[in-house]
Amino acid sequence: MQTAEQRRFALVAGEASGDLLAGLLLEGLQARWPGLQAAGIGGPRMLALGFQSWWPQEKLAVRGYVEVLRHYAEIAGIRRQLKARLLLERPELFIGVDAPDFNLDLEAGLRSQGIKTVHFICPSIWAWRPKRIEKVRAAADHVLCIFPFEPELLERQGVSASYVGHPIANVIPMTPDRAAARAAIGLAPDAQVVALLPGSRRSEIRYLADRFFAAAALMQKARPALQFVAPILPGLRAEVEALLQASGMAGRVKLLDGQSHAALAACDVTLIASGTATLEAALFKRPMVIAYNMNGFSWRLMQKKQLQPWVGLPNILCREFVVPELLQEAATPAALAQSTLAWLDAPERTQALQQRFSELHVQLQRDTPTLCADAIQKVLEG
Repeated sequence: MQTAEQRRFALVAGEASGDLLAGLLLEGLQARWPGLQAAGIGGPRMLALGFQSWWPQEKLAVRGYVEVLRHYAEIAGIRRQLKARLLLERPELFIGVDAPDFNLDLEAGLRSQGIKTVHFICPSIWAWRPKRIEKVRAAADHVLCIFPFEPELLERQGVSASYVGHPIANVIPMTPDRAAARAAIGLAPDAQVVALLPGSRRSEIRYLADRFFAAAALMQKARPALQFVAPILPGLRAEVEALLQASGMAGRVKLLDGQSHAALAACDVTLIASGTATLEAALFKRPMVIAYNMNGFSWRLMQKKQLQPWVGLPNILCREFVVPELLQEAATPAALAQSTLAWLDAPERTQALQQRFSELHVQLQRDTPTLCADAIQKVLEG
């Protein structure tokens, strides 16, 4: 058995949201095992904690069947090389953070060779692709679940699992300080502010950002005093600026380098891409319009495998359409603008939504880093 000082874990977090989750996980693991060494694939938050990333995290940040096919050879090559290195170096534990298409096959290969594996975030088998449970069963010694209904579902299928809460619920304050956020990013304290979050992947920017900016132009035409803010990953800034120029909104949308939490805290309403950010918006108690657009072939394949009527996480967790979803052909600039402005004219509807989101926040709040470390310690001792 390795000592605490020698303990070595490997992790893979495939995109910006995974980096945030893995960073919180690493904090709990380092508190439990101060000498921990961790390496694999990760992003800036993990790197700030001393994590060694052997490949840039951006290499894995691809979504949609067609987009994955375009990058398949490179991604498969990275996974093959990573597996070979991990089998050679044999860390005590491998933790796959989200990115199930990449991580589950990798975990299964490592587990078959005697390396213990944990998967952090249950794949959304309850939303689509239910057959993926077979992959999870083969891949993971234990699954760390961020939603309370997931462990029972997994354990019925023979998969060891535990609920650890959603880490984001402890990062976001129960009562966000809108005034402080506006002061920090230079927005007027009394303005009506719309946050535009078209996504953190290049493919999302390609398919959504022009629609968001066209919708913003329509909103500003209807209400000239509206202010707009858009948090963008620095690596995507040039593409976003070009799209803003084409939409006629250059200089009218305040671009932030990252800082999505500041944008959500500051805004009155957000127009937002479906994904983890929608849950963050819910925890900030902000009304939203969820949108998504992707390659048409990928969309048709996903629709066939969808098990629930909802796509956005706030609606899935609340089990009803508490916020609008405008997907694919429905995500026209006019519809996006109309649905977003509707929230600004409905204070009672907004207040009821905020109460619902406050209840959700309480449900998701747990001491996630400690619960993760407890579960992982049992895996190591088992």
